[in-house]
Amino acid sequence: MRIATIEFQGRPRLARLAADGTTVDVFDVDGSRGALALIEAATSGLPMPGVKETLPLTDVRLLAPLPVPRRNLFCVGRNYHAHAKELRDSVFKDNTQTVDAWPIVFTKVPETVVGPGATVRLPGAAISSQIDYEAELTVVIGRGGRNITAANAMQHVYGYTIVNDVTARDVQMRHAQWDLGKSFDTFCPMGPWLVTADEMDGNNTRVRCWVNGELRQDARTTDLIFDIPTLIETCSRGITLLPGDIIATGSPAGVGMGLKPPRWLQHGDVVRIEIDGIGTLENTFLEETRP
Repeated sequence: MRIATIEFQGRPRLARLAADGTTVDVFDVDGSRGALALIEAATSGLPMPGVKETLPLTDVRLLAPLPVPRRNLFCVGRNYHAHAKELRDSVFKDNTQTVDAWPIVFTKVPETVVGPGATVRLPGAAISSQIDYEAELTVVIGRGGRNITAANAMQHVYGYTIVNDVTARDVQMRHAQWDLGKSFDTFCPMGPWLVTADEMDGNNTRVRCWVNGELRQDARTTDLIFDIPTLIETCSRGITLLPGDIIATGSPAGVGMGLKPPRWLQHGDVVRIEIDGIGTLENTFLEETRP
């Protein structure tokens, strides 16, 4: 099932993409929390809500599938060998751990989330002049738990979506800890929908990213240093994961900071991310002070 949060007649609705791919079935529930309503129902053993109406996909606007995450997103850094290598002299130069010692986990605040097609705001050079993109497969937790073992971790996965872990690199480097540089408003485009775990294999899918039509990132999740079960085990060590929690699994090589010379996002740039089994997430980057 492909679960979408949509806007129709000025209100958020929760829907699923119909088999024909051209219509959405709108559920008879409050859509303000997006897919979280279905996730909580499923993990509580409640029946799926009924369908209220069917609408043409062209008549609605897609929002992020989890437009208001219940808390900060869990995000993983340095999780593809090639990406760790391309940033070893910048972001990771003071990190003495071996690449495969422990996952690097940081967070993005919920207010970073925007949907497909939404504008990502470039903050202006006085705040940051080094805005970067990062295409990431993202896991959404279904059944919660604490101290989840890797062997049982996939039982806790409700589904998958795409995020662009947009980053202000100069801010990230300045503060050493990454949360500020990752948490600007609009810095987490998400979508286009949430695909339930029964419909795709997140452990073996392809992640690609284009900037203005130029392919920059291309990798498979089989290349992850720490696979999805390991990430769930790590994030749940002493911490109770909750239904609807979000874990972004890391970005492949090809980010702007890793290019020689670095290439930062500019006013008018379009970033398109595609993950096999999910679909396409595309957003335009615009400076706040310009139309």
